[in-house]
Amino acid sequence: MRVARTFWNSAGMGLALAAVPSSAQSPSIETGALREAPAAGVATEATRRANAAIAARLPLADQSDFVDARRGRIAQIEGEAILAEDGSVVWPIAGQAFLSEDAPDTANPSLWRQSVLTAEHGLFEVTEGIWQIRGYDLSVMTIIEGETGWIIVDPLTTTETAAAALALVQETLGERPVTGMLYTHSHADHFGGARGILDEEEIAARNVPVLAPIGFSETAVAENLLAGPHMSRRATLMFGQVIPPSPESHIGSGLGPGIPQGSVSLVLPTEEISGRGTRRTIDGVEFEFIDAAGTEAPAEFMFYLPASRALHTAEVATGTLHNVLTMRGARVRDSLAWSRAIDHVLIHYGAQSDVVLASHHWPSWGTDNVISFLSGQRDIYRYIHDQTLRRANSGATMIEAAEAISEPDFTRDAFDTRGYYGTLNHNAKAVYQFYFGWWGGVMAEFNRLPHAESAARYVEAMGGRDATLDRGIAAFDSGDYRWASEILNHLVFATPQDEQGRTWLAAAYEQLGFQAESGPWRSYYLGAASELRNGVPDAGGARLGNADFLRAVPTLDMFDMLASRYAPERLDRDPFAVNFVFRDTGETIGVEIGRSVIVPRDQGSETPAATLTLDRPSFEGMLLGTATPAALMQSGALEISGDGTAVAGFLGLLEQPTFWFATATP
Repeated sequence: MRVARTFWNSAGMGLALAAVPSSAQSPSIETGALREAPAAGVATEATRRANAAIAARLPLADQSDFVDARRGRIAQIEGEAILAEDGSVVWPIAGQAFLSEDAPDTANPSLWRQSVLTAEHGLFEVTEGIWQIRGYDLSVMTIIEGETGWIIVDPLTTTETAAAALALVQETLGERPVTGMLYTHSHADHFGGARGILDEEEIAARNVPVLAPIGFSETAVAENLLAGPHMSRRATLMFGQVIPPSPESHIGSGLGPGIPQGSVSLVLPTEEISGRGTRRTIDGVEFEFIDAAGTEAPAEFMFYLPASRALHTAEVATGTLHNVLTMRGARVRDSLAWSRAIDHVLIHYGAQSDVVLASHHWPSWGTDNVISFLSGQRDIYRYIHDQTLRRANSGATMIEAAEAISEPDFTRDAFDTRGYYGTLNHNAKAVYQFYFGWWGGVMAEFNRLPHAESAARYVEAMGGRDATLDRGIAAFDSGDYRWASEILNHLVFATPQDEQGRTWLAAAYEQLGFQAESGPWRSYYLGAASELRNGVPDAGGARLGNADFLRAVPTLDMFDMLASRYAPERLDRDPFAVNFVFRDTGETIGVEIGRSVIVPRDQGSETPAATLTLDRPSFEGMLLGTATPAALMQSGALEISGDGTAVAGFLGLLEQPTFWFATATP
C-alpha cells in the first residue's frame, strides 16, 4: 500500500479564518461583474488583513518552542532527499527550505510558525539513553538504548524513511542490533516502516519482541484495507499530496512536515498489551504501559520509563489540537475518554516525569512543563466535548453548536492546543456526531436532494447562471469567501464544465486556504482549488495494497474486502459458491455469491461450483495484479476443479474502485 500519494473564535471556522464584516453578509450584485477570476497564488487584501490580525493577536515571536524543537540535535541525514531503490524521491529533505523566510501573505502566520518547527530535522538526544528522529516523515521515531541494542518506537510511515533513520542512528550512536520494536497505535505512519527496521525472519531468529496495544492487528487491517481506497484518496488532499510544497501551496500538515512517498509495510506484533500499569522489560529497560484505546486511535498505548523519568504520550497528547474525526475518514473518536486518558497520566506520571515526548513534534522538559503540557491537552478535548454538549442539550444543531464555541483563553499562549491539525469547528461537529449521529438536526437536511440536483435548482432560483456567478463574485470581492464558495459551488455542481465558475470557486477556496491555521484545512482548500483549475490527477486505479501489507492480513479479512467490491447488478446467473483451499495455511474459505451480497466464511461450501487450490502468496499476487489465474495454472501454483466459468464469473463481479475520483466537482 502506498500511503496518500501511498488540522479563536471568529465564527468557529477552525482557527484563524477571518471574521466577515457584517456589511459583507448580503453583498449587492454589481452589474457587469462577470469578469475573470484573479490570478492564482495571490493573497487578496482581505486575506492579508486576516493574517496580519492573527500575527498581532498571538505571541508568535515566542522562542521557547524553537529552543525545544532544536534542542539536542547531534546529526542530520546528508543529501537533498531520501531515495527509493529505483531512485525515486521518497522524502525531499530540502523540500521545505522556503520556510526559512518570513511568513508570506499567502499563509496564516501561526501555521507558518508551526511548519517551521516541524521542519526541524535530524537525530536529537532527548535525555540519557533516549533519542528521536524528526523531520523526515509525518511521524517521529524514538530510539531507546537497551542493554545490548536499540529499542525502536514507531518505525515511521515507509520502509525507506525508517531504514534511513536507523542508518543515521547506527552511524552516529554506534552499530547495535535492534532488540525491540513498539507500535504505539494502529495508524500507518507508526508501523508502516517496520520492514525497514526488522522482518519476521529476524524477529523469529533473535526472538525480538514487537509490542503493540491490544486490538492493534485487527484495527490496523480494518482501517487500512476495507476503507483504504477512499481514505487514501481523501488523504491526498488532507496531507497536500496533490499540490507542491511552496509558500502558495503545501507548507506542512500541522502534525508533521508531510507524508513520504514510499512503501508501507506491516509486521504483526508478537504481543498486544492491555491495561494500565502493565509492565514489561525489554532488553533490560522497564516499560510501564497505559492503555488509551478509543482516544486518538482504536488501539493505542502510552508508556512510562521509570529509570529515565520519561513519559511517552504516543499521539494522545502532541504539539497540536488533534482530530476527533479526521478528514481522511475514520471512526469518530471519544473526546471525553481522550481527556480522561490524559488526566490519568497527568495524575499518575506527571510529577514523576522530567520529560514528556510523543510520536509527533518535539519534547517538553522539566516537571512543571510536563504538567502544564498535559493539563492543556486534557483541557482542550474536555472543553470541546462539554461545550458542544452544553449547546446541543439546549437545542443547538450540529453547525450551530460548532459555530458558537469560542477559542478558550489558554490557547492564546499554549500553542500545542491550537488547531494546526484538528480544529475547534470540526471537533465540535465530531462530538455532536459521536452522540447524535450524522444528521445535524435541521429537518430540511433529513433527506436532502443529491448535491448536483439541488445545485441546479439553486442556480435556477437565483436567476440563472450569470446571476449566480455575479453573486459569487460580489461575495468574493467583499472578502466573504465562505459565502462565495457556497454560491459558486452550486454553480459548479449544476454545470461542472463552466470554466469561469470553476476558476472563481477555486479563487474562493484558495483564499480560505491562505487564511487557514489548520494544515489539513489549508491543504484541502488548495488541493480542491488545484483540481478545479487543472483537473483531477490521473495516476491509475485504486491500489489494493502491497505484498508486505497483504502478507499480514488474515485471509478471511481479504475476502471481506473483496465482498465490499461486489457489484450485484453484474450477476447474470443463479447464485453459486466458490471454495478457496490454501495449501500453505491449511485454511478453506467458502464464498457464497448471492443476488445482493457475497458472504465469505472460514469453512468451505458443501456444494461449490468450483474449488481453487493455491497458496497465500499466489492469491495475494492475483489481488495485486502481479499474477493471473492463467499463469498460475500453467505453473502449477493454482488448481481449479469444477466449473471454471464460475471462477471467472466470481472475479468479474468485483468492481475496481476509482481512486482518483473527483472531490471539488460532481
